[in-house]
This record gives sequence, C-alpha cells and structure tokens, in this order.
Amino acid sequence: MDTQGVRWTADQVLALAPDDASRRAGSRLGTAGPWTGAGSDGRGAVWGLCRGSGSTPYRTVVDTTGPAYACSCPSRKFPCKHALGLLLLRSGDEGAVATTEVPDWAARWLESRRERVGGGGTGAPAGPGRPAVADPEAARRRAERRAARITAGAEELEQRLADLLRGGLAAAEQSGYGLWEETAARMVDAQAPGLAARVRELGALPGSGADWPVRLLEECALTHLLDRAWLSVDRLPAPLAATVRTRVGLTTPAEGPAVRDRWLVLSQYDTTDGRLTTRRSWLHGRESGRTALLLSFGAAGRAPGPALPVGMVLDAVLTHHAGAGALRAELGEQFAAPAPLDSPPRGGTVGEALAAYGHALREDPWLDSWPVTLTDVVPIPTDHGWQLADASPGAAGGTVPDPGGDGVGVGVGEAIPVSGPALGRPGLWRLAALSGGRPLTVFGECGHRGFTPLAAWSAEAPGETVPLR
Repeated sequence: MDTQGVRWTADQVLALAPDDASRRAGSRLGTAGPWTGAGSDGRGAVWGLCRGSGSTPYRTVVDTTGPAYACSCPSRKFPCKHALGLLLLRSGDEGAVATTEVPDWAARWLESRRERVGGGGTGAPAGPGRPAVADPEAARRRAERRAARITAGAEELEQRLADLLRGGLAAAEQSGYGLWEETAARMVDAQAPGLAARVRELGALPGSGADWPVRLLEECALTHLLDRAWLSVDRLPAPLAATVRTRVGLTTPAEGPAVRDRWLVLSQYDTTDGRLTTRRSWLHGRESGRTALLLSFGAAGRAPGPALPVGMVLDAVLTHHAGAGALRAELGEQFAAPAPLDSPPRGGTVGEALAAYGHALREDPWLDSWPVTLTDVVPIPTDHGWQLADASPGAAGGTVPDPGGDGVGVGVGEAIPVSGPALGRPGLWRLAALSGGRPLTVFGECGHRGFTPLAAWSAEAPGETVPLR
C-alpha cells in the first residue's frame, strides 16, 4: 500500500511513462516472471530485482512519495521500463510485492533521497501524476536534451522522405519493410514514438491495395508536415504547439480548467496491439456541451481499470489536456452515484458533422476522426456498403421503404458512408435492426474513412443506449 492506503492502478502507472515505447516495454515486465526479491516498506518504497540479458539482475527501487526512481540499468529514461514494470506488478498482484524489511542496497538510496528532499519522507505523499524529480532546473535540462534528440530524428526522417520521393514511390514496394522498420527504430532512439508509429504505418502501405501509391503520398505529406511543425514548434500558436508535441510522442499534463457537469457515458471500447490494451471512453457534458475522451491502459494482457457505466450519467469533474480540440481529459471527483440516461445528446445533420470534422482538421491536420452525434439518420444499404443518411419528409435524396406499412417512405438527404471494418458486422446489423427503417440518433467518430457508429438511440426508447462496438 502507498501511504495514502491505496495502490496505484495500472492506468496511473502507465501515465508515468516518458513515451509509448517505455509504456509497452514496462507492460511486458509487469508480471512476476522476471522479478525476484520484490517488496515494500509500507511507507511508499517499492523495490525488486529484475532479470535482464546479463548475469546480474537489475536493482530497481521506487519512492512513490515523490515519485522518484533508481535502477542499475543503463537506460536514460525516467522512469525506466523496470520501474514501470515493478509498479505494474504491484498494481496487478498485491501478493507479489509483500511488506518486508528493506534490503541494504535499496535502503541506502532511500535514505539519501529522503535526506535530500527533507522531512525523512514524512510529508504528504504526492500522487502518481507528479514529476519524478522535484528539481525544476534538472527537469528543464532533461526536456531540452529530449527535444534535441527529437529534432535530430525529425531531420533524419525528412531526409528519408526526400530520398523516397526522389527515387519514386514504386521503389518503396521493392525495398520491403525492413528499411521502414530501421527508420522507425531510429525514431524510437530519438524518443519520438509518435514519429516511429507514423513510419511503421508508411511501411505497411506499399503493395496494400490498388491505390497504395496515392495513400502513401498522402501519408508522406502528413508526416512531412509534422516534421516541419516540430522544427518550428516554438513559433506556433500555443494550442497547435501542444498538439504537435503530443503527435511526436511527448505527453502533456491535464492542466486545463476543471469542469463539473453531468457527463453522459456514450461509448466505451478496447483496442490492443498484443502488448497493451487501450480503453477509449467517450463522455458528453449535458450542460457544457463538451465531449471528452478518457484513455486508460492495461498491461501484460490485463484489462484496463474499472469500466464506466455506458448509458449512465456521472455528476463529476473532468480536467482536459492541452492541445487543439482539447478532447482528452482525466476523470476527477464524482459527487453522486451514476444515474440513468433520460435522453441522448443533441446532434445535427450529416453536413454539420462533416463541417465539424473539417473545422477540427484546421486545428489538428493529423486528426483521424472527430466525435459527433447525428440526429434523425437512417442506415441504408448501397452497392458500395452501408450509409447513414439524413431523414426528412421532403428530402431530395430518395426514400427508403416505410416500416409502418402505410406506403409513405422516409425521405433521405445527405449521407455519409459507414466505416464497416472499424465497426464490425455484428455492430452494423445491430444498428440496422434497431432502426428497422426508422430514424435514429447515432453517436460515433467521423473521419476521412467515413463514420464509425459507436452508440445509438431509437425514438421509441430515447433513454436506452445501444452500444455498437
């Protein structure tokens, strides 16, 4: 237990990771297999020996009252993957880290640290969102060194893109994936995991379909734009600069104003890359009209933290992260038990949804999708897949058969394609069955690939949320 009496959750531990690569590596060490001698003093100190590639295990110790970290590994990241793995082990298996006597090697570091910060560790412990080291000058120097490494990585990536275009896109299919993976590894070394992820996406495009050269050129242009934005980040407006930092892989704290509202839990779904499970939860403020995205993570095959009740209303405080759009937020204090939803959020037409996505792209050109709610839309099949179309008696786009059988069809206007692969066939058929040809309210993510429905409400049961993914 921490001095607060509560162990950190996996989500809180992973929020400490300096980048995505550390988060994934730490997740793999969050099980008992590589650890021996793990223990805690019950006052905020945790330690353990982690088996590595050498003959001597790495000595890892964490003071959660800072927090602060020490490890005998050569990593320059704070916290390193071993510190993250130790904390994840403790968060997932209380019995794996028992309260015991502090070994000499850990005690020496703990005593030295507590003498430096003063008070012998008896002060109020900081939460897991606090910086690892209290010295602001040291933190500034670390930030400058990391920024310099990212800049070097961005310049190297620019040269890689220039070589690709100079040699022609056709050469990308012949060179294979190995060169892209090598470039991605260089971006990881530069501590720019966001750039590394983009490089891996570029490497997967050659030969992936008839139009792959067009898609490769588009993605190269967006990657080039991100590179140039990072190299000029100090001259960008503050919201866009925060977005660029996030896109290259730097984490931004939740420092926006705290907003108390009645938050509707619209949707929640998990994705995984085989090493890390990411949970995306969409909330909408009844009074503020703001939409918020909560992210949580699960390590080493474990699910993320407790799920939110989809279709319910939370009286709670949310604090948003910086960046264009300011969608991501952290859930704070809750003031009452979740209450049933009485009606879905207010929405708009297909045209208004596309306009909202277009406006968001002006603030964040690398945005894949934007959360929107469509009101009075009908799912209709076409030769090219399903679409969601505005429903209105006088619409000029055509009609769908009347489900009531009185011979009068439902008029349809503007339409947007449904992103079937992201939704999945069960969700698609659930959406069609719920509609039965009648208009629905649908919440989802609107992007360049179309619209991915995540939740729907029928006019007959407006308080009943039907998850679609």
